[in-house]
Amino acid sequence: MARAMKVAIVDDEADMRQSISQWLALSGFETETYACAEDALKVIGADYPGVVVSDIRMPGIDGMAFLKRLMSLDGGLPVIMITGHGDVPMAVEAMRLGAYDFLEKPFNPDRMTELTKKATHNRRMTLDSRALRRELSDGTTLMKKLIGTSAEMERLREDILDLGQADGHVLIDGETGTGKTLVAHALHAVGPRATKKFVTISCAAWSEDQLAAKLFGTGDDDAIPLVEEARGGTLCLEDIESLSHSLQSRLLTMINEQGTPPETRIIAIVNEHAPDKTLEDILRPDLFYRLGALTIICPPLRARGEDILTLFTRLSEQFAEEYGCDAPQVAAQEAAQLLQAPWPGNVRQLVNIAERAVLQNRRGSGSIASLLMADNEAAGPTLTTEGKPLKDYVEAFERMLIDNTMRRHKGSIVAVMEELCLPRRTLNEKMAKYSLSRSDYT
Repeated sequence: MARAMKVAIVDDEADMRQSISQWLALSGFETETYACAEDALKVIGADYPGVVVSDIRMPGIDGMAFLKRLMSLDGGLPVIMITGHGDVPMAVEAMRLGAYDFLEKPFNPDRMTELTKKATHNRRMTLDSRALRRELSDGTTLMKKLIGTSAEMERLREDILDLGQADGHVLIDGETGTGKTLVAHALHAVGPRATKKFVTISCAAWSEDQLAAKLFGTGDDDAIPLVEEARGGTLCLEDIESLSHSLQSRLLTMINEQGTPPETRIIAIVNEHAPDKTLEDILRPDLFYRLGALTIICPPLRARGEDILTLFTRLSEQFAEEYGCDAPQVAAQEAAQLLQAPWPGNVRQLVNIAERAVLQNRRGSGSIASLLMADNEAAGPTLTTEGKPLKDYVEAFERMLIDNTMRRHKGSIVAVMEELCLPRRTLNEKMAKYSLSRSDYT
């Protein structure tokens, strides 16, 4: 859900504060008013969830001094300055110091609304970007995103923790949509280079000349080559299979010049290669062996068993919250269909199915089965899954049902017992069997 943005209005004139606040409130903004900069500074700090509208001429800390203080706290905070007649040169100076924009009295209220909308949009983008950067540097948060209790996911998490502490370069392989980029971020975040730069580029997104310039520089401009920007940290090369032989040679030279342990760690991600070719056929052997000494294979979704139902439940709950509606309830037959689907697009495909299922449920039409069928028809011939014993499907559905009910009742054992008509001892035994803990829901 989009975060609510505030507008802090700072002006020593009560009538002006009230007028601006009322107008912006009518336009849908949440406003806060302050009679002086001193009071506002007690509340506004780094990552303030909104923007500031401030008069320039105020007693005590004036608008210019206030702006400087705000910029020192958070250089990305949008501050709209209100100027009186003849203060335009001062407003221009405020822009130079970092103000978002200025309005000259008397100003058009619609212009105020338009400017505030743009400023809050920019602020939301800035805060979301910061949150993402923090998330991608937090190993604990990233590991929690690798959801699943299957043996394949347990092994993947163990591999990340083990290889994250190593110094060598890493090759990440796996089908499209299996979360290879997330794994690369996690490898960096759980290792000793976590506080250093993580620089990533797709080798398939640029021509050979453009990629060479971005990676190694041209010497003709001031742009910092990515190999220099990542020095001491991690350089992540997505679509490594698209790297030309010429650039493979330059990359190998850079690796050889670093020595052991390498100053910059390289994580290479393989996204696609022809079925009749291995990565060894695509990369020059000496580069392959330097990059592939440590390898992680991201498991396909179809091999992860009941993780499919866990992921579908979590994703549909998230989308239901975003769209303001109920998540679809998964029937036993639909659970079996989710488990049996070939999932050629893996987790990325499951995300799309979950979102569309929520939208269907909001309209009161459609089924999960129809979504799966449409996806498979669009994908054409796909891999097929092996059949499983009925017991496996029953257990996966049972676990999903208990998990969903516990979430809905926030861990209330009594409520879950009543809804599922289970005696306490049976519920306890099944929760232990499926590694479900009440503390996860309270």
